[in-house]
Amino acid sequence: MLNKAQIEEYNDVGAIVVPDVLTPDEVRTLSDVTNSFVQRAAGLTSHTEIYDLEDSHSAANPRVRRIKAANLHDPAYAALTRHPKIIGVLQALWGPHIRFDTAKLNMKCAGFGAPVEWHQDWAFYPHTNENLAAVGVMFDDMAIENGPLMIIPGSHKGPTFDHHADGVFCGAMSPDNHDVDYTKAIPLTGKAGSITVHHVRAVHGSAPNVSDRDRRLLLFQFRAGDAWPILGFSGGIEAFDGLMVAGQPQPPRLAPAPVRLPLPPASRQGSLYENQKGMKSRSFDMAAAQ
Repeated sequence: MLNKAQIEEYNDVGAIVVPDVLTPDEVRTLSDVTNSFVQRAAGLTSHTEIYDLEDSHSAANPRVRRIKAANLHDPAYAALTRHPKIIGVLQALWGPHIRFDTAKLNMKCAGFGAPVEWHQDWAFYPHTNENLAAVGVMFDDMAIENGPLMIIPGSHKGPTFDHHADGVFCGAMSPDNHDVDYTKAIPLTGKAGSITVHHVRAVHGSAPNVSDRDRRLLLFQFRAGDAWPILGFSGGIEAFDGLMVAGQPQPPRLAPAPVRLPLPPASRQGSLYENQKGMKSRSFDMAAAQ
C-alpha cells in the first residue's frame, strides 16, 4: 500500500498523507452518518459519553467538536478499523500484526472549530515500544484555512516533552517552554478520502477553523501487535487480544524510548479539549493575538 518513498517520508518527518484511500461513496456515507449525530446533539446541554460539545453549543445551534469512541456508536465508523487499505498502510510500516486502540471524530465546523494545542500522543499512553500511530480519515477537503492537523517534522525522534501545568497533567506543551520551533510546522492537507498517519511521538496540533468549510477528521489509534501499554489495560487480556485487527497477538517487545507518565491526572478529566483547559498559556491563543 505504501511505496519506499512514502515509508522513508514517514520515518524522516513523522507523518504522511496517503491520498484516495476511501472512495467518494464511502466518504458520502460517513458524512451522512456524522450529520445525523450532530442533529441528535441539539437537545444536549452538556458533554456526554458520546458527545464533546463546543463551548458555544446551544440547543438551538448544536455544535459538536468530538464524537468519542466513534467506532462504538455506528457500524460505518467501526468498519474503518479493519479497512483493508488502512491496515495495508500500517502493515507496510510495522509488519503483519496490528492492534486497534480507540477512535474519536474531531470536528471543526466552519468559522468556529476549536484548536488543539501542541502535544504528543505518547505523553498520554506510553507503550513498551513506539510502533504506534494515529490514522486520520478526512471527510472534507483540508487546507490551511480550515485548521488541518500540523506536524513538527522530525519531532518524533526527539524527547518526550512536559505536558503538565502546576505539576498536573494537562495534555499539552506550554509555549512558554520553547520546546520546539513551531514556525517549522507543516500542514497535513489533502482531499476528502485521504488519510493522515502520524507517529505517536510526533509533536502536532491544529489551529481554529477560520474558513467557511467544515473540517472533520476521524482519528484512529493503532499499535503494532507487540506494543503493550505501560499503564496497563483494565479490560483484561481477552479484551486486549480482541482488539487485534490483523495478524495474531504478540508478546510485548521492550524498546528504548523516552517516557513521561500522564500523572498526576488532569484536573479537568474528559476529552483532550477539557484536559487542555488546565494550561496557563496557549499557543493558538497567542498566535491569534499576534
